[in-house]
Amino acid sequence: MTERLEQRYCIKFCQKLGDSQVETIRKIRSAFGDDTMGITQIKEWFNRFKNGRTSAESEPRSGRPVVIRDRRVTNREIAEEVDINTFAAHSDVTEDLAMKRVAAKFVPKLLTAEQKERRVEVSQDMLDSINSDPDFMNTIITVDESWVYGYDPETKMQSSQWKHSTLLDSN
Repeated sequence: MTERLEQRYCIKFCQKLGDSQVETIRKIRSAFGDDTMGITQIKEWFNRFKNGRTSAESEPRSGRPVVIRDRRVTNREIAEEVDINTFAAHSDVTEDLAMKRVAAKFVPKLLTAEQKERRVEVSQDMLDSINSDPDFMNTIITVDESWVYGYDPETKMQSSQWKHSTLLDSN
């Protein structure tokens, strides 16, 4: 049983005993500590049970989740699409779908034809210098340097994607 489901059963139990939302939140926090679901979620589940809901399981949803079609979708967009709050959307994606948000990997840009040509010219000049002056290599100072061309204003969060937890282990 997942910890979120366990917490939902505890919320249902507290509601059945007649505890208030505040008492329920305090008890859930005391029992689960740092792994407690958000206050808004606790209140939502408390009200669901108060309004007659009997199951602590998440409702089955038809069709493929929105996340699969667009891995860059945000929790807010998911929440708006299925008409739930952002905390519930986050819980559904991370708990029920076992997905995590990961930043896109940095991929260096390929060199342009002009840049490649310039590197060949510099290398050829170096070889010519070495052939004409045997002490030339003693005058070279080397450094470790990376060149990145272009500008992409996309933030790390904007470039992040949802990945299923089984796919994270293989990458």
